[in-house]
Amino acid sequence: MARYFSVLTIFLWLVGWSTASAANDYRPLRIAVAAFHHEATTFSPEKADIDNFDPEFFAGDDLLELSETMEGFVKVAGEHKGVEVIPLRSFGSVVGGSSRGHITSRAYEKYVGVILDELKDAGDIDAVYLDLHGCAAVEGIDRPEAELAKRVRKVVGKDVPIAGTFDPHGNEDDHFLKHADFSLSMKYFPHYDGNLQGARAARLLIRAARGDYVSTRATRRPGIITPTVLQWTGADPWMSIVQRALVWEAREPDVFVSVFFGFPWNDSVDAGATVQVMTNNDQKLADKIAQDLSDYMWRRRGELFSVPIFKPDVAVAKAIEATKAKATPVVLADYSDRSGDATHILSEIVKQDLSGVLYATLRDERTIDALEEAGAKRGDSFDRAVGGFVNPAASGKPVRIRGKIRYLGKSSFDSSNIRVALIEFGKGNTLVITDQLVQIMYPQGLYRFGVLNTNDYTSWVLKSRAHFRRGFDDTGYAKTIMIVDAPGPFLGTVHLDALDYKNVELDNLFPFSEGGVQAAAQAAD
Repeated sequence: MARYFSVLTIFLWLVGWSTASAANDYRPLRIAVAAFHHEATTFSPEKADIDNFDPEFFAGDDLLELSETMEGFVKVAGEHKGVEVIPLRSFGSVVGGSSRGHITSRAYEKYVGVILDELKDAGDIDAVYLDLHGCAAVEGIDRPEAELAKRVRKVVGKDVPIAGTFDPHGNEDDHFLKHADFSLSMKYFPHYDGNLQGARAARLLIRAARGDYVSTRATRRPGIITPTVLQWTGADPWMSIVQRALVWEAREPDVFVSVFFGFPWNDSVDAGATVQVMTNNDQKLADKIAQDLSDYMWRRRGELFSVPIFKPDVAVAKAIEATKAKATPVVLADYSDRSGDATHILSEIVKQDLSGVLYATLRDERTIDALEEAGAKRGDSFDRAVGGFVNPAASGKPVRIRGKIRYLGKSSFDSSNIRVALIEFGKGNTLVITDQLVQIMYPQGLYRFGVLNTNDYTSWVLKSRAHFRRGFDDTGYAKTIMIVDAPGPFLGTVHLDALDYKNVELDNLFPFSEGGVQAAAQAAD
């Protein structure tokens, strides 16, 4: 009889546990979502104040379609029974992207304040998702994303799970994960997996909110700082670093690995590479994987500076040779121009008389203002000095262009309304002038002007680090690709030791920690 009651007790307990577990699996959840995107080039003199943000807040469906990561999150959250997504009004992005430096403290307080007020008014919340970049810079705040997570935590309490998704060019140490439960970075550059990381964030938050995942974190910093142009994941060593992270995720259940490549143009206390690992209540495993990835990156550190880089005069000369050999289209990637107005390559195009060039794009809102004020129109002659005005040395000198106006008006890049002027000059060349920094990732990105046949051009000049490889390299479109440096150790180049860091101790980071500064210099020679 005693045995019978024992078995019955166990049976009833299992039935009760199963019923409670099932109920928990389908317990309604309200997940608040918000966005905060900024990639700061703190060496730029141009700050991002209130008026430098997109004027409209994103809310409702507009917010839920703001980015690939947000779309991935929303899609997967909608596949789970009883999950309601609560969008919190958020700003879009800083106009000009990474062409600007610090966000002013008043702008940060305004836009973060809106998110927090919305969160307070949202009622009971079971989880919070933050769609972030990871490389913001704010006057007076060392780690803006971690500060946001800290403030969100204060509103929702200690038991509500918080997740953030990031660009791999985030500068993140362990501070964000002191206040949040999950940190998921995209693994590829160019960024192909934003949707995937957003989807993962949704699954993890839902599991954590329903008691199925206890996030246990580990962070390691291998002591490496690299220019972004060298971080292309389509080749080694970054390809192998990403693959090692993927192997760990495949080998161990419930393991999530984030590798932050770092963004050296942001003079922040956490600049440089970082590895973060999340496991389901297994601290030993989290530490093991984080240390393994950190050690692996350190072992491969000497290969991080192996990308060939050319000076503008050499690159243009090689483009002329490639054109004669019909190894076209040629891409000259002006990776070092963080403000968008640099003229070093444009100057060499004029000097060496390179033909068939589509220069996309040169930032010069002053020229567009002048054309609009003069009532200029298509077909008018053009004779002006353009570009070279933000950072005197890094931007180069203004270059005089003589030609005619092919288009003057507006276009749309990445949901931003951008003013554009197309100027024909030289032998079959077109200069695309925009009022802010623009990165062209696909040849089709210029079709929306309605006046360009991109097949007419044999050479492209792109203001891009590696993003352009999506449409010009991975597709096989470009037959010749050259990464082009500025002619001196200016802002944006591989010569990080030429930058006036205040918060980063280069002597503690490779290649400067081992007297290896020559590795960076030789990459550009």
